[in-house]
Amino acid sequence: MANPMLLLLLLISVANFLRPSTSQSLPAAQPSNLTTCNGIFINYLFENRQKIHPFVSEPTKQPYSFGANVTLLNSGTIVLKAWTLVIGFSHLEILVSISNAVLADGSALPFQSDPKTPVEFSGFPNPDLKTPIATAGDLSQIQTSVSIIGTQFGVSNPAIPLPSTLSLSDPAWTCPPAAIDRSNRSISTCCVQNLDPSTNSTLNDNSTLADENFLPRRAGDLSITYDVIQAFPSSYLALVTIENESPLGRLDNWRLSWEWMRGEFINSIRGAYTSLVSSSDCIFGKQGEFYKDLDFSKVVNCQKIPTILDLPSSMANDNDLGKIPSCCRNGTILPKSMDASQSASAFQLQVYKMPPDDNRTILNPPQNWHITGVTLNPDYTCGAPIRVAPSKFPDPSGLQSNSSAIASWQVICNISQPKNSKPKCCVSFSAYYNDSAVPCKTCACGCPASSLSRTCNATAPALLLPPDALLVPFDNRSAKALAWAEIKHLAVPKPMPCGDFCGVSVNWHINTDYGKGWTARVTLFNWDDVSLANWFMAVEMPKAYDGFEAMYSFNATAIGKDTIFMQGLPGLNYLMGEVDGSNPASDPRVPGKQQSVISFTKSKTPGINVPSGDGYPSKVFFNGEECSLPDMIPTGGASRIGGEGRVSMVLILLATVFVLFGQ
Repeated sequence: MANPMLLLLLLISVANFLRPSTSQSLPAAQPSNLTTCNGIFINYLFENRQKIHPFVSEPTKQPYSFGANVTLLNSGTIVLKAWTLVIGFSHLEILVSISNAVLADGSALPFQSDPKTPVEFSGFPNPDLKTPIATAGDLSQIQTSVSIIGTQFGVSNPAIPLPSTLSLSDPAWTCPPAAIDRSNRSISTCCVQNLDPSTNSTLNDNSTLADENFLPRRAGDLSITYDVIQAFPSSYLALVTIENESPLGRLDNWRLSWEWMRGEFINSIRGAYTSLVSSSDCIFGKQGEFYKDLDFSKVVNCQKIPTILDLPSSMANDNDLGKIPSCCRNGTILPKSMDASQSASAFQLQVYKMPPDDNRTILNPPQNWHITGVTLNPDYTCGAPIRVAPSKFPDPSGLQSNSSAIASWQVICNISQPKNSKPKCCVSFSAYYNDSAVPCKTCACGCPASSLSRTCNATAPALLLPPDALLVPFDNRSAKALAWAEIKHLAVPKPMPCGDFCGVSVNWHINTDYGKGWTARVTLFNWDDVSLANWFMAVEMPKAYDGFEAMYSFNATAIGKDTIFMQGLPGLNYLMGEVDGSNPASDPRVPGKQQSVISFTKSKTPGINVPSGDGYPSKVFFNGEECSLPDMIPTGGASRIGGEGRVSMVLILLATVFVLFGQ
């Protein structure tokens, strides 16, 4: 019979022999629900944290560096295309470095997260995750890992700072609330496809016609298509088309930028130009080492983030730079409802690639797209490029055939309201039944720091004015405002309110109100030196829209959703800039001005009460930018906008008199 002690020693020796070496890297423990997930498994693992300078006494303000890893695994039967990951950071995280993904809105790093706004990541260079069945479970094709390095505040050991949410942004997928596993310092969720197609509102109506190998094209305010139309081992030719899909969107002097992620550079360009023509980054970089025989003096741009502008119309037929359909329009892109022929812009560029992408089949679009216009244009936020079915172009000879792009990507940009941004235009209200005009709000378009030296009050409400005061610049209204306040016994704050600081203002004046209808007078004022060509304006009239009849000095069209679209008549759509008065030494400057009367019938809007607020717009847009509205409207008194109840101006005046005589 064997000695028990010898048997025990033998078992220990075998166990030690079979145990992996501690120098080997062991796979991380898999969350418990991975084995039961038959969809898209997402796991956020908090890896490390370290206290960093500056060291502060207040714990909530102490910074820590941190590292995290997010794993996306397709364990289902449906390919996940153009994935976008949503993470709700909760500890004021500053994202410093990201691998295998980019921020979906094109924001640059470092990026300050907001606990109220989840952060979206788009996959790059691997935007698609194939299925285990189609790849025999090849992890390199069905899984990706996103490494995140950043800074967070106020979460010291042993607390574990995990995100509040974890999901996919595509409404075609449903992700349950993430499960927290504090023992593994992770949270995870399993997303499954939502089979209800009505939940996916991002697709165009013709999406069912899309090639099943590609995502359908999506709808948005601005659609940018990146079409590769010729491909060579070390370069390709791309056509970039910008199309306006918003009835109220607009761009003037557009500036487009993106970020090359794989060392590409622009060798030549037609239909547009780069803000900087320089090859120095290539000559002193890896591009110069690889392309030793290339004449870099003819290279257009080697910046990692180039900025591209439209050419003037005078160069549309230039043999070297122009002759691209829809190019060379001074950067103006109008709504289709205004002029469909001016609703798109296009240019063509030759792009050189770098190893290991020197193969005609390896094509990667640039990332982090941004597009801007002039001051009076709306702000846009652009998503990541998604691969779509190759674009088709009609044969220029007129034959009934199409040519196809080699590869196509779509970038969707939507009108956005950046945090802490201010409007760029404002509205004043007046009426025939009240001799006081309600001006634009104080600092409606923001108060510049230079205004503080004038010792004006940035928080006091704007003073009621005589209507003629709206015709002169704000700096020339003080005397009129003080005289009017004295006549009307209105209190005047000290210092007086600041101006609105808007380049464009709109006055909406109720002109008449009778049994069968009513009219308003719309006046546009341009307080800037720059004239505005092809301007347009839109108003939302929830209570009066159905009664719209006509506009007499503007073209006006009811376009739906309670919105009336207005533009200048042919030859009269030029809003001049502000100019000097007749005697510049004594007369105030004169704004550019256009005016028209708009009429409404009451037969289609029974019960409408024009003086109580039904005759005033709830929103006003100028050149796509939403304007600031006053808080009050003139009635037999004045009414508060926004459903907070109506406040009679008579009561306000009585209160003012009480204050004046009670002192």
